[in-house]
Amino acid sequence: MRPVALFAKLAAVECALVGLLACRAPQPVYLDIATTTSVENSGLLNALLPHYHLATVRVHPVGSGLALKMLADGTVALVISHAPETEARYMAEHPDWVYRKIAFNHFLLLGPRDDPAHVHDAGDVVEAFRRIAASRAVFVSRGDQSGTHEREQSLWNAAAAMPSAERLLVSGASMGITLRQASERQAYTLSDDSTFWQLEPRLDLSVLFDQDARLVNTYAVVLAPKESAAARFADWLEQGEGRKRMADYRVQNRAAFTVWPLGCRSAVPDAQPCGIR
Repeated sequence: MRPVALFAKLAAVECALVGLLACRAPQPVYLDIATTTSVENSGLLNALLPHYHLATVRVHPVGSGLALKMLADGTVALVISHAPETEARYMAEHPDWVYRKIAFNHFLLLGPRDDPAHVHDAGDVVEAFRRIAASRAVFVSRGDQSGTHEREQSLWNAAAAMPSAERLLVSGASMGITLRQASERQAYTLSDDSTFWQLEPRLDLSVLFDQDARLVNTYAVVLAPKESAAARFADWLEQGEGRKRMADYRVQNRAAFTVWPLGCRSAVPDAQPCGIR
């Protein structure tokens, strides 16, 4: 065989081998998740995801209501949510879904340092909201069917009062944008504590009320049972390395999230951390 022909034959064999090996190479696993913007804005995902190696996680940060709709539509395989009432509604419609609480933190009622509605000395958070409604102060609402918006609506309902339309501004945006708008307008707003701590140095807002069991803010993973990649990620968050890294994650030297206590009821949306009423 001539050298040129031999070279061509060897090259063809080499190409075939390379192609065969390429065919056998494992394909990358992608996991699409939707997560509440407070998880994104708090910086938690940036602390967690570099350490997860079983899939490439693609994050869609949206309000909890839209996140759950995306799961129902099949756009994502897993949701991290913090809207128990909305979660309960979707779980009733999808009884095969898997649901687990993984962590909690707290909501904060924030506002101007001079506190024109005098909410700081209110007896409870419902009274604090009632005082805002009765004052001339402005309140910035998420207004986006997020978990924060759900809790805000629950507190207005409990207060049986709301600010007038011209004093209730709707951001329709993420927690971070809502906080910046409240700071600029010197208005009141409701926020999860970890996002506020992350942005606090750039905001002109004070924590005016935070001591009430109705401000406990629970986070859950929700997924369809046949999604194996989602189930592995949920297990990693609930029981694996993700749980420890979530417990260790700090903002301004404060624990941003408390992992769900072992042994506490966790498989239903109305579950609360043990010992909190």
